[in-house]
Amino acid sequence: MAAGGSYSIVEYFGGDDGYRCGYCKHENGNFSHGMWSHTMTVQDYQDLIDRGWRRSGKYVYKPVMNKTCCPQYTIRCHALNFHPSKTHKKTLKKVNRFLSKGEMPVEQHDEGHHEGEPMDSVHEEGVQPPPQDPLKIDHSEVQDISTSPDTDTTNSTAPTMPRDDAEKTTNVTPKPGKGVDPNRPLCRKAKDLRKERRLQKEQQKHQEAVSSTVNPAPSKSSSNQPKSLEEFITESLPNDPLHRLEVRLVRSNPPSPQFKASFDASYQVYKLYQMAIHKDPPDRPTESQFKRFLCDSPLEAETAPDGPDVGYGSFHQQYWLDGRIVAVGVLDILPSCVSSVYLYYHPEFSSLSLGTYSALREIAFTRQLQQQSPKLSYYYLGFYVHSCPKMHYKGQYRPSDLLCPETYTWLTIERCIPRLDISAYSRLNENARADLSSVNKRRGALVL
Repeated sequence: MAAGGSYSIVEYFGGDDGYRCGYCKHENGNFSHGMWSHTMTVQDYQDLIDRGWRRSGKYVYKPVMNKTCCPQYTIRCHALNFHPSKTHKKTLKKVNRFLSKGEMPVEQHDEGHHEGEPMDSVHEEGVQPPPQDPLKIDHSEVQDISTSPDTDTTNSTAPTMPRDDAEKTTNVTPKPGKGVDPNRPLCRKAKDLRKERRLQKEQQKHQEAVSSTVNPAPSKSSSNQPKSLEEFITESLPNDPLHRLEVRLVRSNPPSPQFKASFDASYQVYKLYQMAIHKDPPDRPTESQFKRFLCDSPLEAETAPDGPDVGYGSFHQQYWLDGRIVAVGVLDILPSCVSSVYLYYHPEFSSLSLGTYSALREIAFTRQLQQQSPKLSYYYLGFYVHSCPKMHYKGQYRPSDLLCPETYTWLTIERCIPRLDISAYSRLNENARADLSSVNKRRGALVL
């Protein structure tokens, strides 16, 4: 149970005034409801984020979706069904090459996770730092159509000889060093050769299918199944890598002894990150600001018989490289999900795409917790802002859903994108009969 009982105590602030938007930089276009949470149960917060709320420190806010300049839709990933994309696999291989061989990539940008999200400070200054470093699609992964198997790569401008003339030349003995070998078959176009090989493969597959129907082969499910996320994370890592990476989970509220012992080192990484990535002046990322935004939390530590072994509440997931902190993911573990709050990392390792890497590790962590608590199966990435291209990276962790701002039902992101392409704000649920009554009845409570 939550410390001090099972009550949530909040002060509502209202949402009439506009503030500067951290996404489009509109000076007073950002509108949101806000409340200061003195204490909150994890179930109450789970219900709130399933209604479009989100916390920054102890401040909990909800965008006024049909009024704010950049509507922010709660997004969640189905962790159990997640499969890494080509870009995700590339990031994992890049980190593993660094760990095993010390190879540091040349490019100096992260491919996106949290860096695109401004640190929310609506309740204090109404100002949000501009978004930085979104997840960029790696176009090197896209196959060039000019070299695809079904494309003729022969030079169209090269002179060709009619087939009749070519056949006549086969009877002429060439001079030494000149002409074609009459004993070899005629040259054929690469396109024709590819078609023939493809036809042979299809015939071979058909024969194998018929053969397997008559004489079924032993099952090879393990070898035919695609690699899991966990396998990609540990792939190609030797037993004795050049660098050692350790991921530690420490409770931030109430602060555990491990959290207190590593507080200063963690804060120094945060300060360097804010100055290098978000271009904060040195006097802005203070220790008090760090505590207020990323350490303070209204969520008390809770445990449940069917919950995860680490319990519920707020945590810091620290990435220790060769004995020092290089990145920290701020997380909330709730009854149904792991909710990502923020990430910061040492700028020295920005080329390792630690933002993307940490998101993949957090999805794997969610899957690990689900084995202990079956209903904990989602990974929440905060807000998806379709009107801000820099925030589109969150939609790359699929399968994922967006929350309808009117019915509070979840819809696949594939269904939502066409509607958001038309209008930044949209009732995502196309069912005109859907309303809040069924949701309230199911939850047994009204959460605004």
